[in-house]
Amino acid sequence: MKIIPILIVNLLLFLGCTKKTELYQWRGEDRKGIFQENNLLKVWSENGPEEIWFVEGIGNGYGSPTITDNEIFITGEIDSLAYLFCINFEGEVIWKAPYGSEWIKSFQGSRSAPTIVDDLIYVGSGMGNLYCLKRQNGEVVWSKDFVDDFQGQYPYHGHTEAPVVDNEKVFWTPGGKDHNVVALNRFTGKLLWSCKGHGEHSGYNQTNLIEIQTRKIFVTFSAYNLMGIDAETGELLWTHEQDNTPIEKRVIGIGDTHSNGIIFENGSIYYAAGDGNCGVKLTLSGDGTKIKEAWRNTNFDSFMGGIVKIDNYLYGCGTTKKELKSINATTGILSDSLKIGTGAVIAADNMLYYYNQRGQLSLLSFDNGKMKQVSSFKIARGSKEHFSHPVIKNGVLYQRHGNVLMAFDIQNKS
Repeated sequence: MKIIPILIVNLLLFLGCTKKTELYQWRGEDRKGIFQENNLLKVWSENGPEEIWFVEGIGNGYGSPTITDNEIFITGEIDSLAYLFCINFEGEVIWKAPYGSEWIKSFQGSRSAPTIVDDLIYVGSGMGNLYCLKRQNGEVVWSKDFVDDFQGQYPYHGHTEAPVVDNEKVFWTPGGKDHNVVALNRFTGKLLWSCKGHGEHSGYNQTNLIEIQTRKIFVTFSAYNLMGIDAETGELLWTHEQDNTPIEKRVIGIGDTHSNGIIFENGSIYYAAGDGNCGVKLTLSGDGTKIKEAWRNTNFDSFMGGIVKIDNYLYGCGTTKKELKSINATTGILSDSLKIGTGAVIAADNMLYYYNQRGQLSLLSFDNGKMKQVSSFKIARGSKEHFSHPVIKNGVLYQRHGNVLMAFDIQNKS
């Protein structure tokens, strides 16, 4: 008769050990900019979708919100301090917590989106410092100093990295000579490994993690190199140099702005580095230790608007020519372009959403790389530059502009 209680205890232990980790991060699942939503509006009214609410006073900043199943987290700068805000789905601020100094030089304000893993939040400041906070109230669990702990080197406009987390590790790119890229224990902040990389300052990078059968690879930009690093050991596996800027001209602020994350799919890496090699497809070897360039398109020159890959096409903005562009992912050849400005692009429910730097938010259809602007409206609230990426969750479109976060109803209720 004692066997049954033992079986119950073992079952509970098994269920506890196999509980799925909650992970919410910048640009959604795998950081691909594609939000898994259904039954969204295919056309908006002339004035745009209904605004459900807005919240002011979230501070200066450009970082997008990260949205869980229960709350919204967003960073902002107020009086030179970095704050994390927790907001409910009615637009009410549940709590706000300071966690250190924020960037107040060029483009004053917070830069990155927080990463939430279970009951902990990981967030970086424009000063390059990394923090672990409690999800319940924003209390700091541990922090790492960009200069004192890593001897980090600042890029011209401050640090913009959104932390990548994998199991017990959180990765960071300080850009120091010795601690160029690091992995820390995400519960304690203890240094697990350090990679010297190429000794360059970071490239405003939005990092990512590639997972293949043989290993996991942390991918990050330094000023003039895209690097693939073994996530377990910290070994530098491969580099793709941004060779458009001659070595003698490589100084901070010249050719070193690479704010888009990479996309990995079916053995291929895609990226758009407008201040570097522009649009590129790399083929990754089966063991993850080598890369080979498949194509390069210098007209696909997005700096920080993100890219999305849908079927066999990549979508992203141009910078030299202020357009939204699509490129054939197999050939690297331009498929289509729309003259609707430079901006940030995401996708959901077989539609594109595009927020340009003039504050115009557009809904677009696409078909085999051909795009059509269906609806658009102007974001009227907030101030300063229109840099923040849109986010969609549960039929609601969220858009940050400076110290204001807005929520728009885009659910199809018919």
